[in-house]
Amino acid sequence: GHEIAARQQKGFGAMLSFELDGDEETLRRFLGGLSLFTLAESLGGVESLISHAATMTHAGMSPQARAAAGISETLLRISTGIEDGEDLIADLENGFRAANKG
Repeated sequence: GHEIAARQQKGFGAMLSFELDGDEETLRRFLGGLSLFTLAESLGGVESLISHAATMTHAGMSPQARAAAGISETLLRISTGIEDGEDLIADLENGFRAANKG
């Protein structure tokens, strides 16, 4: 991924996805620990967003169809906005700390 993008692109996008290691409660703690990211699908604005694919963008798919498409129950998608990058990193770190308190 990254090596190919570095060769092909002049810059990088502001969206990424990752799977949180844990269960639904871990996911809730992580999301609850965030203060800068708004839990929402794309609003067309400049704020940083986070979405839970299984219950938001892909909720209309059956669990089997999501699994076949590689969309796990803990897949999160973030879109970074215009906030300071260090502040966004710190916010994600707060979320990970909250997730690990269980």
